Order: sequence, then structure tokens, then C-alpha cells
Amino acid sequence: MPLPTLTPELIRADVADALGEDPADIPLDENLLDHGLDSVRLMSLLEGWRREHGVEAGFADLAEDPVITAWAALLGAR
Repeated sequence: MPLPTLTPELIRADVADALGEDPADIPLDENLLDHGLDSVRLMSLLEGWRREHGVEAGFADLAEDPVITAWAALLGAR
């Protein structure tokens, strides 16, 4: 059975959940570190995406440019 597709909207929802925020309050094009994302939450998000969506990106890949639009391109989100 294929893994569900990761989308920018799902990335945003997962980030919002990790931060305890409403997804509408999480910008697609701003640095997420400025919104409270830390390395522990980032690693947790990445592990979930690996498990649920087959993501193969590494922590450093995401930490280099912590912006949802950049992550969507990196993770092949549609």
C-alpha cells in the first residue's frame, strides 16, 4: 500500500500541531525558527514524516532552510 502524499498544507498542519498553534498562523514562506520551532520539534516532525510518508531527507537538510515552501520542494510535497 503506497504511503500518503505529503503536501505543503499537511506540513503546515504538522508544524502547527508541534507548536500548539493554528495552521493559519504558520506562514508558508517565513523562517519557522522565528515562530518557535526548535531542533527537538524538527526532529520529531522529520521522524513522523519518515514513518508516515517515506521521507528520506535528513535533519540538516531541513534545518538549513526552515521554511515550509523550501521543505515542500525538498520533500517532494505536492
